[in-house]
Amino acid sequence: MTKFILKELSRYRIGTYGDIIYRNALLYPENTAFKCGQEILTFSQFNESVNRLIHALKSHGAEKGDVLGILSWNCLEYTQIYGAAMKGGFIASPLNARLQADELDYLINYSESRILFVGPQLVALVNALRSRIPRVEHLVSIGCTAPGMIPYEDFIGSQSGAEPDVQVTEDDPVFIFYTSGTTGVPKGALYTQGRAMDDTRRFPAALCVEQGDKQIQIMPLFHVGGAKNLWGYYFAGATNVIMPQISFDPKATLKAIHDEKATDIHIVPTHLAAFLSLPHVDDYDLGNLKRMFYAASPMPLELLKRGMEKWGPIFLQFYGATEDGPNVSYLSKQQHQLVIDSPEKGEILSSAGFPHIGVHVRIVSEGGEDLGPGEVGEIVVKSKATMLKWWKMPEDTAQTIVDGWVHTGDMGRYDENGYIYIVDRKKDMIVSGGENIFPREVEEILYQHPAVLEAAVFGIPDPYWVEKVHAVVVLKSGYEPTEKEIIDFCKERLARFKAPKSLEFASEVPKNPAGKMLKKQLRAKYWEGMDRMI
Repeated sequence: MTKFILKELSRYRIGTYGDIIYRNALLYPENTAFKCGQEILTFSQFNESVNRLIHALKSHGAEKGDVLGILSWNCLEYTQIYGAAMKGGFIASPLNARLQADELDYLINYSESRILFVGPQLVALVNALRSRIPRVEHLVSIGCTAPGMIPYEDFIGSQSGAEPDVQVTEDDPVFIFYTSGTTGVPKGALYTQGRAMDDTRRFPAALCVEQGDKQIQIMPLFHVGGAKNLWGYYFAGATNVIMPQISFDPKATLKAIHDEKATDIHIVPTHLAAFLSLPHVDDYDLGNLKRMFYAASPMPLELLKRGMEKWGPIFLQFYGATEDGPNVSYLSKQQHQLVIDSPEKGEILSSAGFPHIGVHVRIVSEGGEDLGPGEVGEIVVKSKATMLKWWKMPEDTAQTIVDGWVHTGDMGRYDENGYIYIVDRKKDMIVSGGENIFPREVEEILYQHPAVLEAAVFGIPDPYWVEKVHAVVVLKSGYEPTEKEIIDFCKERLARFKAPKSLEFASEVPKNPAGKMLKKQLRAKYWEGMDRMI
């Protein structure tokens, strides 16, 4: 322990992640910051590993403001790369590990990444892309060796763990989180230290997280929610137990909650459905769990009620989006309990709660006028935590951020008490298993099939995924492909979660007089009697 600990605590600027990383290393040096499998990093060890990586990046020519691409499944190294960006003044660019070659090619070039960190399962995919990503100067392999890549341990080598000679300000950029645009073209939401830290501070405050709590991290670290919420726990001095699984394993997850005596877990509805469907779910002790919070996808009311009957009022909800911080509104544990105590207030569980601490939310008409309770309009958001801009897209930024308000494209309403209800999501976006999928991107692939004349893609109800991707296809004359053949065609060209899970053939697709497909008519029979606006 340093003699002048209070002086040392002022080494890094307030309002930056470097300040928190160093603070926790000084105050909780032996406490576990991260655990993944059998590997553990204390707060002190994490700080030292981040310092080593910063020195290594500089020795390989990286400069403040350079973009660090990350293509990996969850692992301890992922947190260190984030930490190096936070403390060293770089920009972390996490990439969805489920994407296919063409999708990754676009994002890596769009981000202008100079160094790309690659997980072992994705080395072959990146090797096939090498000639198409000329901006990348160094490829670093995580947990393996690969031709032409520097193993992560060799990259950091014998670098010093001493504090780097660097100062980062609240205005310096730190993250690019990706979402799909309404045209299906991905966009990167750029966050500065100050904007990202604002949400990181408010998240544990809303949940009442404290030093000593323990979160099971099953959400992928390339998602804004998975990453930002993880750092909220870190901010409070809590422990993050990272699940290294590529695909969600409900048994392993419940066992981790049981074995670790965990207090927290972030889920999407499909996770809860999987938990409750296990025949021996009661074999796992979840008695230490304080919070099971859901986000990223709407929670079916009946599923939520089943969860509450099983485990009590440990549930809470966040609503938000990649560009919004991400957290916009919050339905607390107490509000869930309110419904248990007063069943006549059950509608509250269908809401997204109140605006999150430090977030202003309005419901506006197409002309930007504020609407009254019960009226449906666009949800617009303002806070210190929203993105700075869309990376390299000034025109899109100007359309999204108007007079400081982020236009979400989501349609909603609110009641006289201020509860916000999401009526429909961005355009025709499908949310399947917590993943955002834009139909046009899938339709573009369908149209590449030689037998497809017309295609319409939309979401339909599914008991596990909540929504699944469904396609209606009109065939060209003389062609007779099978449903499986067309779905397999899509899987070869898209991330598997984006490919249709079901498909039907039709003689025609309904259109309006201008020739626009009327997907509302196609969806109607599937959503009859359900809450989603068709």
